[in-house]
Amino acid sequence: MLDEIRLNSLGLPKPPAETRVVVAMSGGVDSSVVAAMLKDEGYDVVGVTLQLYDHGAALARKGACCAGQDIHDARRVAEAMGFPHYVLDYENMFREAVIEEFADAYLAGATPVPCIRCNERVKFKDLLATAKDLEADCMATGHYIRRLDGPAGPELHCAADPNRDQSYFLFSTTSEQLAFLRFPLGGLASKAETRALAARYGLMVADKPDSQDICFVPDGNYAAVIEKLRPGAADPGEIVDTEGNVLGTHRGVIHYTIGQRKGLGIGGLGDPLYVVKLDPEARRVIVGPKAALATRAVAVREINWLGDATFESREEWQVSVRIRSTRPPRPAILRPLSPTAAEVELLDPEEGVSPGQACVFYETGGSRILGGGWIWRGR
Repeated sequence: MLDEIRLNSLGLPKPPAETRVVVAMSGGVDSSVVAAMLKDEGYDVVGVTLQLYDHGAALARKGACCAGQDIHDARRVAEAMGFPHYVLDYENMFREAVIEEFADAYLAGATPVPCIRCNERVKFKDLLATAKDLEADCMATGHYIRRLDGPAGPELHCAADPNRDQSYFLFSTTSEQLAFLRFPLGGLASKAETRALAARYGLMVADKPDSQDICFVPDGNYAAVIEKLRPGAADPGEIVDTEGNVLGTHRGVIHYTIGQRKGLGIGGLGDPLYVVKLDPEARRVIVGPKAALATRAVAVREINWLGDATFESREEWQVSVRIRSTRPPRPAILRPLSPTAAEVELLDPEEGVSPGQACVFYETGGSRILGGGWIWRGR
């Protein structure tokens, strides 16, 4: 009887050989190790790679995922480890769900995070549906995050290695998706362990550099991509202070972000000035002293809640929040306004809170991710 209910390493009540796992393979070392590890454990592995874009020179650019060379690398890993591999053409879907919104968000003065939208709308939605069509029992990825079983079901937790943790980019994972997803690398202590595993399995990507920047933005030049997608997006305008005094001209609002100090071209004015607001309709960049960047109240919408109790079951939640991927979580009070909207009160003001970024909620003093939403204004 005990043998009949014994769970395998993926938490499923069947032998590995009878457990089909679709592995989302980007062609990098992380997802390649996941596929190799599961194949080595005896699972019925199916590798799937998404072709997401083709921007000419970007196709062969090193340091990007889901482009030509990376698809080739994923295929080679599958051949070496002896499991089937499929490439799915998601270019049109990716353009509509991710790239178009990216361009529109910049034009509206926001600072978008397209990697989150890609996970939310493509990888964990359409690809996950494809995995189910392939009769998979679960889908595994190379993300550094942990899925732990809790009293109310699967919970999302930060990776064991804080330097690799990708929780900021995965807050929109729903409870239903979490039930089907697996993250085998989340418990590793460091990226060095991942590369050691790649070497152990003899993977040709063991020393492959990590992907950098946004995959569809060659050389990190966001403005060039937006100008190509939205001709006229870089129209010049005025740089003004918080009183409306004209201090200079700019070369297009899309070239600026909240909190930016360098590259304003308005030196010699005494105290340093920072971008404190963008007004795309008036084609204005508003600058001010560093103190003007301080924000305590942040409006958040499109909330995905992962707590055990319903979001509106309390008037307020004591949490920690992260408002940029590069910043540590800070204490805050989360006040629900609806099932998908809230106001976040930062106990200590943050500088450079920018519309379009994510606000991710964490359990205070713990590793659990309670969800998150999108910042649409701060004050």
